[in-house]
Amino acid sequence: MLLDDVRVLDFTSGIAGAYATKLLADAGAEVTLVEADEGHPLRRRREGRLFEFLSAGKHSVLRADGADWASASGADIAFVGDGTAVAALRGAHPGLVVASITPYGTDGPHASRPATEFTLQAACGSTGHRGLPDGPPLAAGGEIGEWLTGTYAAVGALAALRSARTTGLGEHVDVAMLDCMSVTMSIAPAVFHSLAGWPPLEGTGRTIEVPSVEPCQDGYVVLTPNSAPQFEDLLLLIGRPEWIGDPSMTRVHARFERRQEFWDSVWAWTKQRTVAQVLEETALLRIPAGPLLNAQTVVAFEPFVARRTFAPAASGRFVRPCVPYRIDGEPPPEPGPAPESPTLATPRTTTTATDSGGADAGAATRSHWERPMAGIRVLDLTAWWAGPAATHAMAALGADVIKIESPRRPDGMRFTGVKAPSVEQWWEWGGLYHAANTGKRAITLDLSHPEGVAVFDRLLTGADAVIENFTPRVMPQLGLDWDHLHTVNPRVISVSMPAFGSEGPWRDRTGFAQTMEAVSGMAHVTGFPDGPPVLVRGCPDPLAGMHAVFVTLAALAQRDRDGKGHRVEVVMVEAALNAAAEAVIEYSATGEVWGRTGNLHRTAAPQGVYRCAGIDEWVALAAVTAPQWQALVATVPGLDRAEWADEQQRHRDHDALDAVLGAWTAQHSAAEAARRLQGAGVPAEVVIAARDMVRNDQLRHRNLLEAHDHPVCGTHEIPAFPVRFSRVKRWTDRPAPLLGQHNVEVLGEAGLGPSDLAALQDAGVIADRLPT
Repeated sequence: MLLDDVRVLDFTSGIAGAYATKLLADAGAEVTLVEADEGHPLRRRREGRLFEFLSAGKHSVLRADGADWASASGADIAFVGDGTAVAALRGAHPGLVVASITPYGTDGPHASRPATEFTLQAACGSTGHRGLPDGPPLAAGGEIGEWLTGTYAAVGALAALRSARTTGLGEHVDVAMLDCMSVTMSIAPAVFHSLAGWPPLEGTGRTIEVPSVEPCQDGYVVLTPNSAPQFEDLLLLIGRPEWIGDPSMTRVHARFERRQEFWDSVWAWTKQRTVAQVLEETALLRIPAGPLLNAQTVVAFEPFVARRTFAPAASGRFVRPCVPYRIDGEPPPEPGPAPESPTLATPRTTTTATDSGGADAGAATRSHWERPMAGIRVLDLTAWWAGPAATHAMAALGADVIKIESPRRPDGMRFTGVKAPSVEQWWEWGGLYHAANTGKRAITLDLSHPEGVAVFDRLLTGADAVIENFTPRVMPQLGLDWDHLHTVNPRVISVSMPAFGSEGPWRDRTGFAQTMEAVSGMAHVTGFPDGPPVLVRGCPDPLAGMHAVFVTLAALAQRDRDGKGHRVEVVMVEAALNAAAEAVIEYSATGEVWGRTGNLHRTAAPQGVYRCAGIDEWVALAAVTAPQWQALVATVPGLDRAEWADEQQRHRDHDALDAVLGAWTAQHSAAEAARRLQGAGVPAEVVIAARDMVRNDQLRHRNLLEAHDHPVCGTHEIPAFPVRFSRVKRWTDRPAPLLGQHNVEVLGEAGLGPSDLAALQDAGVIADRLPT
């Protein structure tokens, strides 16, 4: 298997750490849980079913007195749930990669604050930008931030190990949930607003997508026409051709202002049709769409049945999603059972392990530390967010990423910008394009032209990886299928990121993040109990992207051993299904279909967002533990009722609790209410507008925002790769590239001279402007 020479210790206690080490275990690493006497907390959550899913194939030991950190000898990576042991671990084992996963990071002004994923959603802007203006802000359901953070932690740890094995030098991989959630749970609003000159915004600026999840005769369907042609086709489909070209309908924020008028037209069409009929008609026009599924219907969805996306757990107690990738056409072997209980032993050591950690100093091939992907060249054929998020991380990790765009149809994310087409180089003002493409070089190449393919083959001979997120029909149509890539360069890693996989009845369907949120069940558990499902807003894109980075790193490690290229497929929807796994696990075990609970949660009582004294000011708070509840009682008058000492009674009485809490928060500004609650030990955060994450002191302390001077757009702060390495002060130095900016540079490196480039430009194979 890919990582069968990697040994991992897991000292963490939450979902994020467990999912990070699950990714490593699924790829073949030997993972040992180091548990305290009372056992991993997830063992006690709903009869341990989530623990079983996340811990399949792992080993477990009890934490021995004074020996738990020393047992890291022989390990390659250790995951910890706080920062207190990092220095001791790294001091004792200089070659060890230590990955810490904490709410705010291991240092900074907020590092010691109490937090839950719910309050972190408020702090990063996710809650504030979701919902309707006349209602309260709305958090995303399903603890998605935990799963996102775990994926980033796995990428950071595996990347750091790549460097450790060539230098003998370990690393501290400092992963903060707030950082990861700030980058993934809102679609770069700060960058859009910065490019637009920071227009005034009142309140939290919450909206929902129009269209998004829409009602049909027999359920809901999600409509995701993100590109202009897709939206125009939808307008034709619903019988409103007069809106084509109308900026009050074609521009997203303007359309939100006319949302009721738009909904009336969409619903007049969808409500006359079944979900199946809507999906059939939209598929004919290649408009991305999908059914709104829940934990019951998702397992029976035909494309998932055909791909065997779900399988029984080893114990047979429940059904769970399978690993969301394949290597050389095959999924990884099925994981073994989860450990029933920890043993009293310490983790096994090997005769080749050294006290420097798993990286044998004698095997070092470099005398100095370099970024993990230094010397790796990636040909990037991706567009929109999922693929570019992957290559953005690769560029940060040191790869030379060559972004290749069609001169006639470049990355569609360029066109979701802040400038009208009448503005010179308007295509350079796309906010998410800037956020996902720093650190790259860019060329244009028409791959439908034989000369374009010939130039691509020149680049391919010197490449280590090719990554694309087309539908599966595109690369073969271009003559660039796996056989061709492998023939030209037998060592290349080919990474494809299809929405629904290369096989099955939905293989040729397009899909965006919103599609995945509906199909995976994420949207079904987001929203208020008496309202419709609500989209999470984009996170399946970077989630799939980081899975792709993880598997690419694993495939490169395999190539280091066998010298061979490999074919990698990371299925976007299957990554989302893994992050939404708990609802399916619980339904298959209990028959309970989790519904929408608004801002409530099964593990916290109370939990919610509460209006404060200012204009559209809100504070988010959650009490998960008994000490947090006691601290809340001591802070807010009126909560000291005897029956509320019982957690289950508090769940039943949440309306009465909300009334008491709302009366108290209404007397304070959001900042003051949060300050008092935090000081008492209660997880609480101000619900901010998503764009205001740039003003967060903790994020600024951790250098999450990197200023880039763009040749067209000027200087703007761009969120960086949200993982800190002790040896990296800044992740990228190049701003997002202009269209075709590096044609001369990159193609010159491939041996093309000025006359060659002129001929290619005359033939329309390359360009640095859109055609007029």
